Amino acid sequence: MTTRHWHELAEQVLAGHRLTEDEGLAVLAAPDTELLNLLGAAYTVRHRFFGNRVHLNFLISAKSGLCGEDCGYCSQSRVSCAEIPRYSLVEPDALLDGARMAAQRRARTYCTVLSGGSPGDHDLDVIAQVVPEIKARWPLKVCLSPGFLSGEQAERLKQCGVDRINHNLNTSRRFYPSICTTHDYDQRLETLRAVRAAGMEICSGGIVGMGEEAADVVELARTFGELAVEAQPINFLLPVPGTPLEGVRQLDPRHCLKVLALMRLANPPAELRIAAGREEHLGPLQPLGLYAASSIFVGDYLTCKGQPPEDDYRMIEALGFAVAEAG
Repeated sequence: MTTRHWHELAEQVLAGHRLTEDEGLAVLAAPDTELLNLLGAAYTVRHRFFGNRVHLNFLISAKSGLCGEDCGYCSQSRVSCAEIPRYSLVEPDALLDGARMAAQRRARTYCTVLSGGSPGDHDLDVIAQVVPEIKARWPLKVCLSPGFLSGEQAERLKQCGVDRINHNLNTSRRFYPSICTTHDYDQRLETLRAVRAAGMEICSGGIVGMGEEAADVVELARTFGELAVEAQPINFLLPVPGTPLEGVRQLDPRHCLKVLALMRLANPPAELRIAAGREEHLGPLQPLGLYAASSIFVGDYLTCKGQPPEDDYRMIEALGFAVAEAG
């Protein structure tokens, strides 16, 4: 495609066109000489829904390790021997401290992650106790990543004030058995359906760079569009030593930017977030990612460090963009 074609595609997407598989593959195969034009087209779509605002998210790992799943990318899985902290659900005061820090760092969304397959009754009891207090103290949106949920569990989380549930699809249906065997793709979709039925927003993202093909990335992007997920974190694989994927390295920053453009064009209104791997894989090209994405994490990830928040604020300011304020 040429410059004119990218911008025509952006206008078609804004008019309701669903990105086709061939169009998605063309985005990923775009020559590097067309990268800025492609990002310009993605920015046209981003600007329609978010202007020049950047939504900040703050993440804590409220329960670490101790997981019985065998996801090959994850340092917390049962097949990982990575050296990470391992602990059960933190105390309510620690969850409140995390919310306070989220507000201090100008985040709009406070993200709380519980490792493991599904939350136990104790976990849900603590969340149900703490979320109303968070909402009373700070103007934060609460996003919980609890693992697999039943309809009843999703309803309970909705009732206590959780706004959004994160449950990542991670990759395409075809490639999924290559990264996990202890559960399947349909189980993840069932949780997303339970979240939607309960009336909460869906946060669902992916991991790029695990050995998948371009068609898998396109299928994932199109699935997000079909599900109309409200938030979409895109991770670029950090091959953590001690995990089955520790030796997989297939990313360069230009490809990562094309993936972000693809995700924007496939699901125009999504709060598209550059998640883990942003600092390592985009490097000095990080600011360009925000011409497609509208959101980042400010601070650390689950078991990996992020860059200092001050660097994020400076990057946003240098672009002429602005932090979207909480509330």
